[in-house]
Amino acid sequence: MEAYLLEWLNLLLRWAHVIVGIAWIGASFYFIWLDNHLEPSGNPRLAGELWAIHGGGFYRAEKYRAGPAELPKTLHWFKWEAYWTWITGFALLVALYYANAELYLIDPAVMPLGKPAAIAIGIGSLIVGLAVYEGLCRSPVGRNDAALTAIFFILLVLTAYGLTRIFSGRGAVMHYGAILGTIMVANVAHVIIPGQRRMVRAITEGREPDPRDGFMGKQRSVHNTYFTLPVVVTMIGSHYPMVWHWGALVALTVAGALIRVGFVMRHKGRAPAWVWVAGLVFVGVAVALVAPRRETAANTDFSQVKQIMDTRCVACHADKPRFQGIEEAPKGVKLDTDERIRAQGAKIRETVRTRAMPPGNLTQLTDEERALIERWNP
Repeated sequence: MEAYLLEWLNLLLRWAHVIVGIAWIGASFYFIWLDNHLEPSGNPRLAGELWAIHGGGFYRAEKYRAGPAELPKTLHWFKWEAYWTWITGFALLVALYYANAELYLIDPAVMPLGKPAAIAIGIGSLIVGLAVYEGLCRSPVGRNDAALTAIFFILLVLTAYGLTRIFSGRGAVMHYGAILGTIMVANVAHVIIPGQRRMVRAITEGREPDPRDGFMGKQRSVHNTYFTLPVVVTMIGSHYPMVWHWGALVALTVAGALIRVGFVMRHKGRAPAWVWVAGLVFVGVAVALVAPRRETAANTDFSQVKQIMDTRCVACHADKPRFQGIEEAPKGVKLDTDERIRAQGAKIRETVRTRAMPPGNLTQLTDEERALIERWNP
């Protein structure tokens, strides 16, 4: 019953995370689009205006250069979508990766960590990642977008490489995405919203808002929009072992950022073809990096594969799993008959090659056994 209820908790947390994430991403994408479609206005206090039609009605949006002379009675804020995306995401991190660190976070073949140490490193990576980013943005480097981008890219490469040398592939990908997600929500909580509060206070007191608040808020908002697609690919990629290679993870990060650049440039007019092509090239780089090696004609006797499945896999992947806490075969994959093993041969080889299974190598599948399965021709 406990495992059953935990599955429901996992599902509901994922559902909530996706819902609030859609709300946050949707609002972020809309306002970036809005900024890039503003047209000149006759009002000198306005940075621009836009007319739109949606859902059978006409809308008019205006953006002030600093702020209106007088605030309206109702002013809408966009913050809780971001906060709840992080809250539900961190809750998922705790419920899945920290509560079950020996399954999803620790791989003894990568680094033999104890559960408390793994959790401490995971949380520490979020804190250090945010501190380094914030320090860069507030330093003189933060005033040079090209230099900031170059330095942050180098740090992302080192982060991806380092995490894959500490955690399991799945745990590394998830923490890489969690670092970016933490930076994004911190941008909202510690820069964008406080700056907006100061702007509102200035207008209420009859003063002109400090333009630095507008600049910093816009800068962090732009950062967030370019982080969005890389974060989303880590959310999806945690389920795909092909993404667990640090190089593939970095390549997909660049691809996601470039694709977002293409959309933003398209808002302003037309995005040059090289932006889209470059994005696709980096996707191709990721595919090539983790492509399986072509094996020689050497093969493996099926009886050897069957013995490995019986010893290392069937405890979970069977009609009636024997492994404690597992009530149903994970993802419905069952390997307790010859027919089922043969039918899923290609998937078995790929899963074993990428070390996606067994999780945390709990059943101690050896490198020799992995190599034997890789040579098997289903």
